[in-house]
Amino acid sequence: MKNISGLLLVGCSALALAGCGPSDISSPGTGGDVIIQPTPAPTPAPTPTPGTGTVTPAGGCPTVANDAGTVTGPTGTWRVCNLPNVISASSTLPKIPGLIYQLPGRVDVGCDGGFSAPSSTAPFTTTTVGCPTATLTADTNVTLTIEPGVIIMGGTGQSWLAVNRGNKINATGTATAPIIFTSRDNVLGINNANSQGQWGGVVLMGRAPVTDCTVGTVAAGTCERQTEGAPNPARFGGADTAYNAGTMKYFQIRYSGFILGNNVELQSLTGEGVGTGTTIDHFQSYNSSDDGSEWFGGNPNLKYYIAVGSDDDSLDVDTGAQMNVQYAIIAQRTGFGDGIMEIDSDGNATDTPRTKLNVANFTFLKPAGSSGSTSNGASLFFRGNSDTTLVNGILVAADEECIRMNTSAATPATLTARSVVMQCNSAKYLGTTNSSGVVVTTPAQVAAAFGSGSNNNNDAFTSTLTNTFVNGANESGVTATDPKTINAFFDTTTWVGAVRNAEDTWFAGWTCNSATANFGTGNSGDCSSIPTT
Repeated sequence: MKNISGLLLVGCSALALAGCGPSDISSPGTGGDVIIQPTPAPTPAPTPTPGTGTVTPAGGCPTVANDAGTVTGPTGTWRVCNLPNVISASSTLPKIPGLIYQLPGRVDVGCDGGFSAPSSTAPFTTTTVGCPTATLTADTNVTLTIEPGVIIMGGTGQSWLAVNRGNKINATGTATAPIIFTSRDNVLGINNANSQGQWGGVVLMGRAPVTDCTVGTVAAGTCERQTEGAPNPARFGGADTAYNAGTMKYFQIRYSGFILGNNVELQSLTGEGVGTGTTIDHFQSYNSSDDGSEWFGGNPNLKYYIAVGSDDDSLDVDTGAQMNVQYAIIAQRTGFGDGIMEIDSDGNATDTPRTKLNVANFTFLKPAGSSGSTSNGASLFFRGNSDTTLVNGILVAADEECIRMNTSAATPATLTARSVVMQCNSAKYLGTTNSSGVVVTTPAQVAAAFGSGSNNNNDAFTSTLTNTFVNGANESGVTATDPKTINAFFDTTTWVGAVRNAEDTWFAGWTCNSATANFGTGNSGDCSSIPTT
């Protein structure tokens, strides 16, 4: 592994970093478990005295990992098994009682074979310090398999899992045994409802097309980007729209988003140039200090997505991504969080493909008292060479405008809404003024783009949601639109919102609970603790 503790502190202008975008928005980040909003600290969730739990440490570590001693928290004492800096052969992390796997820093799943490197079955060797700094001539074809119920802990703030191009992850949990990626503080039991940014996150890199190149050009078909904040090679991009980075199902990523450099931080899950061959569903992001998830280019599809407590945007899609999302619950903390969604293509208004996002059956929630926490200015922000379609959705953000658009590009951002209902402040819409003080988009233009009163859209809706996110009488009365007419990836549905009624429990079992959103009994417990089985 290349030690990333000596990261260069670089800004957007130096590296054209993917997460920063145009100059009017920047990600706040925290630099660790730091509260950046003037919100009263909540009362920590009650936990047992450390060391009195039921867990006893496993006797040792499987051969894929090295014994790093034990860690003790409220649930008991766990054996800690360090993963190697580079997973250089296909490996499985088995579920073993009393055992937690640890990311001691950046952990690479295989090494990158380059922009369009061929596959290789030859033995792969590497030094103990990480992947070669020079591009390999063939993919390493390593797959990391993670069994249901496994817990993986970021041992330091700069810990993150990098699934490099030409390699895969198979992290398939179950509804009763989700895979949990979390922080050391979570295991120690010292987190509260506003803890965040305690380790990096999970990054999937692929060879689907991207824009806003770090290396190469869109015109030449050689566009690549570098993972933001990573000083050593972590490239993505290519020409394979069906690129398969693996499978992730029934999993949680908690307390992620550590700042790796000036204005650059990871988020819980980062998809970079992943294609339609990649499978991601039943994913909960909890208290990321950056985005709930961010998608740079590629052709990703996502179903059953929950983002709770993100401190920047809960869904960020940019640099030419062609993305579909269905069944999404987003709930932000009071006084925390930027926009619920930010959709753009960074600052390059000429690159193709334009960013295109389709979202169906969503329930987006921004609690009262949160209007002063956002630099986006509104819950949904569309700008910069992007096209967004929303269908069968509910947005409740009583204290701020619902939608902001920036249509200043040569080919402006577009918004199409079908069967979308919103409850916002009296202004409802927000335009954009550029750095020279020139109004480039008016609220009236944004209102016209949404089109309340047509296509079953309503910007004067009154929410009757129950249990925070379950449809009530008013939601059930909204006429839905068939999402499959928008994209074949979508299921046909006859309701708006993410959760149709009390009998619809797709969120149950594999999620964790918090003061922001409670997903019921039978789950993996409170997010401030970790399961003992």
